[in-house]
Amino acid sequence: MDFDLTSAQKLLQRSARDLLGRACPPERVRALMATETGMEDALWREMADQGWIGLLLPEAVGGLGLSLVDLIPVAEEMGRACLPGPFLSTLWAASLIERAGTEGQQAQYLAPIAEGSLQATISLPEEEMGAEGASTPLRVERKGDRYRLSGTRRFVLDGGSADLIICVVDGVPIGASEPSRLLLPVPRNSPGLATTALPMLDATRKMARLDFDGVEIAGADALAAAPDTEQALGEATDIATVALCADLLGGMEWTLAATVEYARTRQQFGRPIGTYQAVQHQCADMFLMTESARSALYHSAWAVSVRDPQAHLAVSVAKAYCADAAREVGNRGIQVHGGIGFTWEHGLHLYYKRAKSGEVLFGDATRHRDLIATCLLDRRE
Repeated sequence: MDFDLTSAQKLLQRSARDLLGRACPPERVRALMATETGMEDALWREMADQGWIGLLLPEAVGGLGLSLVDLIPVAEEMGRACLPGPFLSTLWAASLIERAGTEGQQAQYLAPIAEGSLQATISLPEEEMGAEGASTPLRVERKGDRYRLSGTRRFVLDGGSADLIICVVDGVPIGASEPSRLLLPVPRNSPGLATTALPMLDATRKMARLDFDGVEIAGADALAAAPDTEQALGEATDIATVALCADLLGGMEWTLAATVEYARTRQQFGRPIGTYQAVQHQCADMFLMTESARSALYHSAWAVSVRDPQAHLAVSVAKAYCADAAREVGNRGIQVHGGIGFTWEHGLHLYYKRAKSGEVLFGDATRHRDLIATCLLDRRE
């Protein structure tokens, strides 16, 4: 069995590394971190021209129609470059629109996403984002053939810059009597919608609080093509979670390479610190965790791509392992670097913060271990 990337996947990976090395060097990453959106239009358009934004989308809407396994090398390079911006949130939202939107909604939203003129995200209930204590949770009311949203959502990924926010709420669909999960697309310029940037540990990923003051959405605009909106949301979240794991892997690869190079060149007591067994053990453990994360990641990407019945389980395995491994690789990298690893001038702390934010996004390791246990205990012989 050949576990290597195909020639086309290697070409995607090389082109991604070349573009990001040229267009998003470390000094550019720091500059983008200081902006409100974490992205500049020129770079986003260049990524769209490369086909990355629509890599998974159907060719009918301007995408490349490739598989999740094909996306992984590109997402890895984004993590290796510590690329800021709304790629992950837009991928998440686009995957949901593809599964839950009508043909008209797919043409309306996915074509602009693929060409780079529309950025999107999803707003989940705060408890599903791991937050507690919302003072005014988001409420939905039906008013004739329209929905009215009032309340607050915190920790919306790229909520301050997204052109389209898909709000996930529980309510009664127009023309029905039983409550279900509603997927309501809300344009950023909707009357009554206000966004506030939230300061976060990781400045490469932007979070926002959204305040809804009677925001109205036509009932016909709701995403309702999928017979099971919960399944559509779960599949879209699996795709985004796997892409996040690839991003974490890319960060681990950078941290490992930087740490090994430092251990080779840093002198203590007249010889490189890499000659000391304690440092060697740290680097060996980092390598083992990185390669184990790679195995879990690619298996989950394959399982999602072929719609394996155990795909959701595979995604939870990958996220549980990658979340812990990225944090531990960052810990050990800082230990080997010593004090310089904490300084603003060195890039290591940026990757460590990104690993910490990625650890909790889409559920931390504890949550996914719970999901794994549930899947295993619910199996029927």
